[in-house]
Amino acid sequence: MAKPQEKVSFGQRLKQIGMVFQFTAKQDRWFAPLVAAAVLIPLALTVVAVILWGWIWLPLGILFTLLAVLIVLNLRSNAAMMNAAEGQPGAAAQIMENMRGDWRVTPAVSSTTQMDMVHLVIGRPGVILLAEGNPQRVRGLLGQEKRRLSKVIGSAPLHDYVIGQEEGELPIRKLRTTLLRLPRALSGKDVNSLDKRLKALTARPQMPKGAIPKNMRPPGAFRQSRGR
Repeated sequence: MAKPQEKVSFGQRLKQIGMVFQFTAKQDRWFAPLVAAAVLIPLALTVVAVILWGWIWLPLGILFTLLAVLIVLNLRSNAAMMNAAEGQPGAAAQIMENMRGDWRVTPAVSSTTQMDMVHLVIGRPGVILLAEGNPQRVRGLLGQEKRRLSKVIGSAPLHDYVIGQEEGELPIRKLRTTLLRLPRALSGKDVNSLDKRLKALTARPQMPKGAIPKNMRPPGAFRQSRGR
């Protein structure tokens, strides 16, 4: 059974926001000036509004100030995270796992020792393969996965992308918007059915526990082990 999501306390939420502030400030030199502007401009307008129309504008001004800071934090932190993820192995799978919506992500369904990998994503647009690594090697991995999946997915759409900055590749900062713009070709029921079929395809058989039955042992195996 799936574990219920743990509730985050107000103190933990503030701690998380503080960590995002610190991370973004280190990655983005414009973050601190923009936050200062998001605080000072609404507060200045609030002071003017209070002088002209009374104290009723004070709480509204504080709310607008907090909203402006959160907007700046959201926009700049997302950009900073994308910059930090650029070129990092497995970054595409991590981004997909944190996306909102029904996305079934299986990281590194195919990989090489040189950190080239292909991630499998199942969602309403269909089946999506995301390749990271050397373009020549990952295109070979993509071809293998497409041939393997074509036997199972039926008429479901199959999309594939190579993550990178070269021509014909998908920059990781555009990954979310690109996938969200794909047409929704499957229903939720179709996604569940497809997910079960692909999990059965990618599942690795486990060796049975305990001694191997005599009728399953290769001929001469017992004699060879005694002779060592």
